[in-house]
Amino acid sequence: MGDTMLKRKCLSLYLTTLFLLVFYVNIINATSLPLINTIITIDPGHGGRDSGTLYNNILEKDLNLEISKQLDKELSKNGAITYMIRNKDTDLSSIYDSRKKRGDLYRRLLLIRNNKSDLYLSIHINWYKNSNYQGAEVLYNPINTKNELLATSIMEEFKTTLKSQRNIKKTDLYMYRNTKTPGVLIECGYLSNPNERYLMSKSTYQRKIAKAITKGVVTYIKKLNKDKYIL
Repeated sequence: MGDTMLKRKCLSLYLTTLFLLVFYVNIINATSLPLINTIITIDPGHGGRDSGTLYNNILEKDLNLEISKQLDKELSKNGAITYMIRNKDTDLSSIYDSRKKRGDLYRRLLLIRNNKSDLYLSIHINWYKNSNYQGAEVLYNPINTKNELLATSIMEEFKTTLKSQRNIKKTDLYMYRNTKTPGVLIECGYLSNPNERYLMSKSTYQRKIAKAITKGVVTYIKKLNKDKYIL
C-alpha cells in the first residue's frame, strides 16, 4: 500500500515537473524565437533575363537577391521556417510561356501557396526620374485584411531604423492582387538616388534592411497573437 502511494506521488511529481518544463520552454521560445514555426516565403524580385531597374552595372535583381539572403538569415535566427523563391540569378518563366513575365509571376505565386506560407515578403528596389526621391517603403493589396497590418509594422521599422519618411501605399499589381496569403511588396530604397544606391550596394546596409524587416515581421506576429486572445 505504501509503495503504491509513493509511486503515485512520484508520478504526480514527474508529470508536474514535465508540464512546467514544457511551459517554460514555450515561454523561452516565444521570447528568444518570436517567429518559431512561422512559414515565410522570401521573394527576391526579378532575376535571369529580367534585371529590374538598373544603374550602369548595378542591377536591381542582384541587390534584391543579396538583401533577401540577409533577410533569410535574420528570419531564421528568430525561429522562422523560410523558403527562398530563388537563390541564384534566374527567373521562373517557362520556354512555353507566351508572356514570360506573367509566367514568372504565376510560378512565384504557386510557390508561395505550395510552401503553405503564413506570409510572404517580396523584395524590390525603386526608381524615379527625380533622383532626390529616397526612402524604403512598403506596399500592400487589401485582398487580405492582414496585409495592411504587416505593411504598417515593417514601415514603422523603416522609419525608425532607416530614417525613411515614406508611408505605406496600396498596390494593384498582378502578383499582389492574386494571392490571399498575407504578404507585402517591399521597396528597399531608390536606385535612382546616389546615396541610397551606394548604401544598398554594401552588405552592412543590406543587413540593416533585413534586420528592420525582421523586426517589423516580429511586431506583426506579436500583434496577431495578442488579438487572438482578446475576448
